[in-house]
This record gives sequence, C-alpha cells and structure tokens, in this order.
Amino acid sequence: MGRLDGKVALISGGARGIGAAIARRFLDEGATAVVGDVLDDDGAQLLAQLGDGVRYVHLDVTSPADWDAAVNEAVTAFGGLSILVNNAGIVNFGRIDDYPHEQWARIIEVNLTGVFNGIKAAAPALARAGTSSIINVSSIAGLRGYENLAGYTASKFGVRGLTKAAALDLGRDGIRVNSVHPGVIQTPMTEGMTFDTGHVPLHRIGQPAEIAQLAVYLASEESSFVTGAEFVIDGGETAGTVVPPGS
Repeated sequence: MGRLDGKVALISGGARGIGAAIARRFLDEGATAVVGDVLDDDGAQLLAQLGDGVRYVHLDVTSPADWDAAVNEAVTAFGGLSILVNNAGIVNFGRIDDYPHEQWARIIEVNLTGVFNGIKAAAPALARAGTSSIINVSSIAGLRGYENLAGYTASKFGVRGLTKAAALDLGRDGIRVNSVHPGVIQTPMTEGMTFDTGHVPLHRIGQPAEIAQLAVYLASEESSFVTGAEFVIDGGETAGTVVPPGS
C-alpha cells in the first residue's frame, strides 16, 4: 500500500525541480497527478518519464482560466482532487531603491497571487473530497529578510500569511493548508549560482527529493491534525549560525 493511495494531486510548477520531484514521489506512493507549468517541453519530457497516472497541462499561475482548466483536468481524468501543491515561483534580484516596479509587480503576481488563484480555483473540488491538503511552497525567505531580494522575500512572507488565512477559512471543509519553507535547493532555478554553506549546520544545500518527502507527509493522512503550520527544511540555516569548517 502507498501512503497516498487513491489521492489526486495538482502540482503547479511541476515540470522540473522540486515540482517534478514531488510528482514522482506522489506517484510512487499511489497518487495520480496533474502537473501544470509554462515549460511545456519540460512537461512533455516528464510526462514521458512518468507514464500512466499523470497528466500535463499548460498552467500560467497568474491566469484564473488556466487554473480552472487544470482543476477540471484532474476531476475529468481522475475523478476528483484531494491535494494541491502551489510550487510555481520565480526569483529576481535588486536593491530595493533600485528595484523596478515591473519586477515587483511580476514577482508578486506569480509567487503570491498565483497561490491565491490556485487555492480559489481548487477549493470547491478539494472540499468535495472530504479530507484534502493544500501545500504552499514558500521559502526561508518567508521567515527572514535577504539583501537584494525585496520582491522575493515579500512574496514568500505573503505565502506564509496566506497559508494561515486559508487554513482558517477552509478547515471546516476538511481542507488542511500548510506552508513549506525550503532553504537553498539544487534546482534549475539555482543552477549557475554559488552558495557558501559554511554557516549551515549540515554544510550542504538540499535536494528536491528531500522536499518531496516532506510533501508526501503533508499530503497524506499522517498529517491529518496539521494545518496552518510552517515546515522549515533548510539544513538548520534558520536555527542559527555555526563556525565554518576550517575556521
């Protein structure tokens, strides 16, 4: 038996990185899934790898119509919806007094309004499932500030707050809502960047499969009394700092 037998998931930003890792683990645990993304070529490749039990849809999270179509695909293809993973996100950089309004608007639209759009579109189908789970992927930038990341930090703090508000609104419908706060994870979004992990207690960056393991717990009945909570998965980075090796 799988930990997610009979469950149907919708995963945004699912074509690669953390979203793809979550899709793989969900299928391994017995779920079926609809993967949505704007990266259609990557989505097609993932679909070919995963085979039966998964569908791919083009999903721009800033488009309510795309969200409605994605939810409809889950209901039509698999008979319902019981898990929503709001994973899609972007990052951009800039000192706050030099940060273009266009970049601010774009990152809030994708990272925060995109999550709102997903919750709003999926809530009726999730309520019909009886017991269901929404997993919002935030960041440790939703817990602390970072230099030159004003837009990203604000959007991820927003996801953290939205999660708690949604948990209060939707609990009576049997819908649990929790946020996940990864540290630096090795994904295509971080490719080419260099990170000093000397101050991180585990002295490394994380892997998408590690986030996927946490997502399985939050999607399963093992977390049936967990809602409105924050799950930090960052190698200990936000616990404090350690002396770098060799210092």
